[in-house]
Amino acid sequence: MKTRIMWLVMILISGSIISGCSPRAKYERKLKHELASGVRYDSLFMGFYFGMPEKDYYVHCWNLNKKGLIRQGENNTTVLYELKDELKYPAAMNFYPKFVQGKIYEMPVRFTYKGWAPWNKTLSSDNLEIDILKWYEKIYGEDFIEVKHPERGTAFVKIDGNRRITVFIENELNVWVVFTDLTVKKEWNDSASNPGIIQNDTTNSLKK
Repeated sequence: MKTRIMWLVMILISGSIISGCSPRAKYERKLKHELASGVRYDSLFMGFYFGMPEKDYYVHCWNLNKKGLIRQGENNTTVLYELKDELKYPAAMNFYPKFVQGKIYEMPVRFTYKGWAPWNKTLSSDNLEIDILKWYEKIYGEDFIEVKHPERGTAFVKIDGNRRITVFIENELNVWVVFTDLTVKKEWNDSASNPGIIQNDTTNSLKK
């Protein structure tokens, strides 16, 4: 009887350890720790940041466009930045932020390798995701956690203070990266649930 009890205790302890070491548990611990730290990481990329007023966003886009760094993206609903040397192959980066109370709180970004075709596996989203993660580890640091996204399956997440970066594959062509200010929205991001439509409106300030 005593031996059976000992075995049951061992099984329960082992189960707790396994559960505690699961990707989801690791994510939850990291999330709680970073939010409790009170540290803010508002920097995104190319001078954009969380809390950036909408007017300042458009002015900044206009200035970047004037320098020839960005232009209007697909269907004039996104901003397009063409990556030449950042990844293994030339890629397109389309983005458009979400605003709350007139300030950026989330930035969905869609990546695509140029020249992709169903038969060209080298430029598939599987390889693109790997390349983006390697690139982002150099910029934002390592420790991306592999978790299960409730809508998109496997995702890679990094949390620093208030900033969460979520990377996941949409299909064979596209990879999404979503920057979220967790102090504004403390839940799994769903901004890419309709990846064909990031925003219905766009700014004429990018027109040349």
